[in-house]
Amino acid sequence: MRSRFLASVLAPVLLATSAVVVAPSAAAEPAPTYPLTIDSGSWDAGHIQGIAIDEKNGYVYHSFTEMLVKTDLQGNVIGTVEGFTGHLGDLDFNPEDGRVYGSLEYKDEESFYIAIFDVDKINKSGMDAEGSGIVSAVYLEEVVEDFTADMNGDGVFDGNIADTPDHRYGASGIDGVSFGPAFGNPAGEQKLMVAYGIYENNRRDDNNYQVILEYDTSEWSQYEKPLTQANPHQSGPADEDGKYFVPTGNTRYGVQNLSYDESSGLWYMGVYRGSKPEFPNYGLYVVDGVSQPELTELEGQPVEESGLVVPLADMGIVHPGTGITGFEDKADVGIEPIGDGYFYIAEDFDDVSSGEKRESATLHLMEWTGDTPLGFQKVPEGDAPALPQPDEEVPGLSSGKSFPGSSMSSSVFDALLQGSDGFSSSSF
Repeated sequence: MRSRFLASVLAPVLLATSAVVVAPSAAAEPAPTYPLTIDSGSWDAGHIQGIAIDEKNGYVYHSFTEMLVKTDLQGNVIGTVEGFTGHLGDLDFNPEDGRVYGSLEYKDEESFYIAIFDVDKINKSGMDAEGSGIVSAVYLEEVVEDFTADMNGDGVFDGNIADTPDHRYGASGIDGVSFGPAFGNPAGEQKLMVAYGIYENNRRDDNNYQVILEYDTSEWSQYEKPLTQANPHQSGPADEDGKYFVPTGNTRYGVQNLSYDESSGLWYMGVYRGSKPEFPNYGLYVVDGVSQPELTELEGQPVEESGLVVPLADMGIVHPGTGITGFEDKADVGIEPIGDGYFYIAEDFDDVSSGEKRESATLHLMEWTGDTPLGFQKVPEGDAPALPQPDEEVPGLSSGKSFPGSSMSSSVFDALLQGSDGFSSSSF
């Protein structure tokens, strides 16, 4: 009797429980994805020079020569830093300290800096480059020495002009900047790479290399000083940690944008095309980060000199006359990887919608293919990668897919970074 009673009581409960278990779950919300385009806004300033992206927190930083613009990923302006009297160039975000680093030139004052932005403080438009406490600067003595070099020995430095034998290697200052490991050491610690601007001068032969300086910024706090534009300071490291030469042929103002993609181990150099007819004059050059620099005699120098030469990646269009490789992409005003072979590349244009000319740019979501003549293709609607979620690692090394032109897949690279057994430098 008791058994029949319990059965009669429990049956409805069991049926209800069963119904709950087998009921279909609600459809999961689709994960938010990166936008296909990001608007940089329109500004009464110089043209866009470079971009940096903080994927984890969803901010984009745009350099417009005389100002820094902070937006979210939808292009909404969060704030601006204005009042630069020099040339603010390429940018990169340093995830280790949460700050943005950019090249900053004062050629007339013979002063070249890395500007460091405390970007968490940027919360409104019109913030001052000097008085807001946002910008500090580190002086780069090596750049100054090469820029001011009296190469013809006449005792006179000819200044900021291209048509002169002065300026060692044709150095016009700096522009491209990016964090990444030292060349040939992809599992190494993060360094700041700073690329020279190189004057376009077709009548000299010592300006056919891209020049890249390497710095360890982990102890730069001792050098950082507030930006003082009327009286530039000279606080900075006495020496660089490495100096490298990449044979591309002369370009107009050197590496405009430098970018390291950790998911592939490739370094990208966006340039204004050169005009020497004996060279291919591509718009984009690529270096495989595994490539070992070799101490080699530098061609075309007025005095015999050797330097650490980093070869271009064995990919892209091969120029029959020189063997120089590259691509026809335009990546000279902004290129930034977001992981797994995806990038944002800036397209600059004049905005006259207000009746006055203003500088503007659109960032396009692109995917690296390594195909020729263009190495990138636009990401189609519906194929954008998912945004990183809170407390989730930023995408980059998790897919295990191979990347065109890289000598390693991301899974191999990940294993190398973690020191996994079974991989050695001789494996690549």
